[in-house]
Amino acid sequence: MMKILKHHHFAMKSLSTSLLLAAGLIYGLPVLAQNNAPQEGVNVGKMSIMRKIVPSGALEGQAAQQYMQTMQTAQQKRELAPDNHPQVIRLRAIAKKMIPFALPWNPRAKEWKWEVNLIASTQINAYCMPGGKIAFYTGILDTLKLTDDEVAMIMGHEIAHALREHGAERAGKSMAMSGAAKLLGIFAESKGYDGNMVAGIAGTAGNVAMLKFSREDETEGDIVGMDLAARSGFDPRAGVTLWQKMGLVNQKAPPKWLSTHPAGEDRIKEIRKHFPEVMPLYARAKGVSLANLPPYRSNVKGIPDVQ
Repeated sequence: MMKILKHHHFAMKSLSTSLLLAAGLIYGLPVLAQNNAPQEGVNVGKMSIMRKIVPSGALEGQAAQQYMQTMQTAQQKRELAPDNHPQVIRLRAIAKKMIPFALPWNPRAKEWKWEVNLIASTQINAYCMPGGKIAFYTGILDTLKLTDDEVAMIMGHEIAHALREHGAERAGKSMAMSGAAKLLGIFAESKGYDGNMVAGIAGTAGNVAMLKFSREDETEGDIVGMDLAARSGFDPRAGVTLWQKMGLVNQKAPPKWLSTHPAGEDRIKEIRKHFPEVMPLYARAKGVSLANLPPYRSNVKGIPDVQ
């Protein structure tokens, strides 16, 4: 009986160790890939090698098709703003300033066919699909009364997701976690345990891990977006007023854009933490010294200026 107990204890220990190793593998892989970030400004580390699991350009092709379908549907519903719409002109002008500074972050970005469009909708939403397909909704511009600097912070954040290939990274991690769960289930069955149960537990652990990856992606999006905005001549301090506005809207009902973009004081603190890295870039873009930069003026009553 004692030998049997020892055997099962060893098997469970091996199973636990395997689970930990699998999780460690997924968490550890991101540090192995090439870092394409500029030498100055923010440093967010190396791009995840997990994005390599998905064939290069696969998501970009799918995104281009989905984006085209979305724009066609919006046009049929007369919700796609025309090229001469003032807000479209505004958005494309901001993007035109930012895109050249985006290219050093990812060699593939030089091949992207960038697009910027505006959809008439009350949704507080904006995104940049893999391959540089950008869309804003009128709801996010009008409800938040966005300044150009705040638009640049949102646009930079979304562009950063595409540049850092977060979509491919998440898909790769999901595939790896799913495969690891199946392998652990097979291993468990070989030891006399319920393989489906173990695979389910491993899958749940993988889902929890993906939540962590999501939070990390959002933080990275904020930081890289600040860098892009600053180099393009947009004030990164607008990130503070932007998320304060988001917080005011979130008191009523969480907008769609916030469903995966958590707002709050912690996020604002993280933005402020990187001011020393990005404010010199902004000052240089504006052609003034750092000491001569005026405070960032809020355009909404109740939200203070940012020093």
